[in-house]
Amino acid sequence: MKHRLALLILIALSSQTIWGAENKPNIVMLFIDDWAWNGTPVSMDDSMPNSRMPVLQMPNVERLAREGMKFRNAYASPQCSPSRVCLQTGQSSPRNGFTVYLNSRGQEYYNERQNPEFPVVDCVSDMTIDPDAVTIPEALKPLGYVSAHIGKWHMRGNPGDEGYVLHDGDTNNNPGNTLTARLEKGEPTPRRLPKDMQDPKLMFSVTEKALGFIDQQVKAGNPFYLQISHYAMHAGRECLNETREKYVQHPLVQAWYKANNKTPETVNRKQDPAIWLGMGEDLDGRIGAVLDRIDELGIADNTYVVLVADNGYRHDFLPGLTQPHHARKWWVWQGGIRVPMIVKGPDIKGGSVFQGNVVNYDFLPTFVDWAGGDPDALKEIDGVSLAPFMAGKEPSESFLNRNLYFHYPHYRSSMPHSAIVSGPWKVLHFYDRPDIPLLFDLSTDDGEVHNIADRYPQQHQRLHDAMMGYFDEVGARLPKLNPNYVPAVYEADPDYELRQQWGAFTGSRPLEEDEK
Repeated sequence: MKHRLALLILIALSSQTIWGAENKPNIVMLFIDDWAWNGTPVSMDDSMPNSRMPVLQMPNVERLAREGMKFRNAYASPQCSPSRVCLQTGQSSPRNGFTVYLNSRGQEYYNERQNPEFPVVDCVSDMTIDPDAVTIPEALKPLGYVSAHIGKWHMRGNPGDEGYVLHDGDTNNNPGNTLTARLEKGEPTPRRLPKDMQDPKLMFSVTEKALGFIDQQVKAGNPFYLQISHYAMHAGRECLNETREKYVQHPLVQAWYKANNKTPETVNRKQDPAIWLGMGEDLDGRIGAVLDRIDELGIADNTYVVLVADNGYRHDFLPGLTQPHHARKWWVWQGGIRVPMIVKGPDIKGGSVFQGNVVNYDFLPTFVDWAGGDPDALKEIDGVSLAPFMAGKEPSESFLNRNLYFHYPHYRSSMPHSAIVSGPWKVLHFYDRPDIPLLFDLSTDDGEVHNIADRYPQQHQRLHDAMMGYFDEVGARLPKLNPNYVPAVYEADPDYELRQQWGAFTGSRPLEEDEK
């Protein structure tokens, strides 16, 4: 705790105007759950038709892209909770130790109780944010900011202990699954949307609470940080009935019903593509409500709005929707860690595009920079400020080729594996197959189809050594081969085939049906 206090004092002293609110910009973070890189109607790469979802109507997200900067190569963590910790602390998952939410309690390093006969003994994870870590509100408070966190927290602990003056407590996914929550009232979980659906995924009430906070801080003359962590687009599809009806009639949705022998009346809401699309459009309306309030209050010229997802995903429920990336959430393939990101605000040129690699742990130093503090005063972090680049500065070669680290030392539907991204190069390491080196050139192979480690062994070795050296430096937990491995047990696991399909490979992998 003493370490954290000293850092906060240093951040404050590094600011030119410590307590004054004059000209300090407001910061609004719109943090979206489970949203693929190609899950918006905005093309994340104008040369790639499958980098967007044209079926989904989100005019406010499109407005953000017109008025701000989109980031082609934005990265997050492969699961929501680790991503949230990276955002709050400016630290990578290997450094902060929070690498998964589900965890085997009571162990310090290896997760030996779960999957005891699998090929690898995976690791446990930290359970909360490290008490010594400086979080966003703690870094901004000495600079005069008031901070609120509305919606999904999912990091355990009390947001108030991290500096948030307004928050919803230690929330997880459950509050946002409002239909499942009816079980607590003794009602059955409905297979279809009820007619009285008014607040899907709590997006309307979350937004109203956030708008109230904005009103209060503007009236008080306080610069503010507001994080709206939406429960959408997480599984447990919910939307307004009238929005669903709009998408039920779409030809691609009708084609899905026909291909799956369903009708709008018989389809389960958990599989209904019309509800997922409706959820996206309803969410866009709530994003628009925030943008409109910022305009109405006359603070648009002094407010940054950040729109980003917590992890990658794979939206493969419509005919003809091809995947630009491999795999999905829980994997450090591109499909699990690439996310949409758009930022609007002072000095950001409308309609601009940033091509360099950025990552979720860049947000803390960026926000400190915007607030007038010194991001270099933040110690033991991995992120860097993106503020100069958003203002038009050309990135240096050292920035463009810096190392980004991704670490998922756990079994889920996936298996323990890690990755390093450096400029266009990416190395993956699967702990069950340390004998298979994996190297990809993302500048020509966004889908990670061609493993070129055998062609560039020195490049692979350089990045692999850099990754392992970094893991050692920050004390990352690393899995180990299991001496008690029983192949028959592993092969009987329901996720065995997927792990074979999405695990390490040599040469070129076969494309899946939704990638062709």
